[in-house]
Amino acid sequence: MAAEPEPRPDDINADLGFGAVVSRESRQRLLNRDGSFNVRREGLSFWQELSPYHYFLTISWPKFLSLVGLAYVLSNTLFAFAYLACGDHALTGFQRDFLGRFAIAFFFSVETIATIGYGNIVPVTLPANILMTAESLFGILAFALIAGIVFARFARPTALILFSDKAVIAPYQNMRAFMFRIVNQRRSQIVDLQARVLVARRKKGDTGGSGREFIPLNLERDGVAFFPLSWTIVHPIDEQSPLRDYQGPDDLRVCDSEFLILLNGFDETFSQQVHTRSSYKGEEVVWGARFQNMFNPPEPDGTISIDIHKIHEIEPAPLPPPTQRVAGGGRRAGVGGG
Repeated sequence: MAAEPEPRPDDINADLGFGAVVSRESRQRLLNRDGSFNVRREGLSFWQELSPYHYFLTISWPKFLSLVGLAYVLSNTLFAFAYLACGDHALTGFQRDFLGRFAIAFFFSVETIATIGYGNIVPVTLPANILMTAESLFGILAFALIAGIVFARFARPTALILFSDKAVIAPYQNMRAFMFRIVNQRRSQIVDLQARVLVARRKKGDTGGSGREFIPLNLERDGVAFFPLSWTIVHPIDEQSPLRDYQGPDDLRVCDSEFLILLNGFDETFSQQVHTRSSYKGEEVVWGARFQNMFNPPEPDGTISIDIHKIHEIEPAPLPPPTQRVAGGGRRAGVGGG
C-alpha cells in the first residue's frame, strides 16, 4: 500500500494539527460546539490511555458528584461484606439475621471511613479490628484524594463564554461580512480578549483527494481590551477574503466548510489566562441576516446593560452584491446569489 501523502512544506494551510489524513478523510466536524475535538487515538494500552486525574478534572459537576457518591456507597458496601466475612461475632449487635447484620456492618463502615466513631458499634474479634484499621487508612487517603480533586476543580481557570447559536452573513460597510456574537456568562472580568478564526474547507475543484485547507480569516478587530458586555466578531468579506466567491449557503455546504474559533483572554478573578473554542458548520451560518440589538434602554442613573437572552436573536437583512477580484488586482461588485 502506498504511503499517505504528506502536505507540501510550502502549503501552510494544509494541516492545523489534525494531520493530513484526518484533514483529507474526515466527514464530521473537526471541532464540536462545546470545544471538544472529533478525533480518537488508538494503539495505546489501557494504562497509557487511562488518566483518572484528568478525567475527574474535566467532567461536569453533576457527573463528578454522582461518581463520588457511587464510589462512596460501593466502598462501604464492600467493607460491609468484608465485616460479614469476619464471622457472626465480629461486631457488637451481630446476633441478628443476615439483613440486620449487613445494616450494622454497613453503617459501622460509614462511621469508620468517615472517622465519625459514635461508639455504639465496635469491632470485637481480631480480624474485625484489622479490617477496621485498614478501612480507616483507606478513608483518610480517599478523602484526601477527593478533597484535592475538588480543590483543583475550583482552582482550575476556565472561561464560560456563550456563543450565538448561529453565525450570519450580514451587510457590513457596503459589503458582506461573516459574524458571530459572544458574551461572558460569568461575573468575572476578562481583559485583553483575543480572537482567532479559521475556515476549514475542502479545496475548491480538488480531484486528487488532498483534503482540507485551513485558512485564517482577517477580522475587523482580533482583540478587545475589555470584555464586560458582548462582542460581535466580524470578518469582512472583501477581495482578500477566502469567502469572496461564495454566493450562498450551498457553497459552504459543498466545500464542507467549518469555521474554527479560538478565544484567549486574561481572567482577573483567577489572574491567569483562560481560553475557549467552538465552531460553526456551513449549515449553522444564516445568509442575509443580522443580529438584533442586545442593549436595554438606558437606566435613570446611566448604567449600560444588555439582555443575554437576545444573543441568539437575528433578523433578515438584504445583502449587497459580493465583492470579487478581477484581473489586475482590482475589485468589482458581482451579482449576489442564493
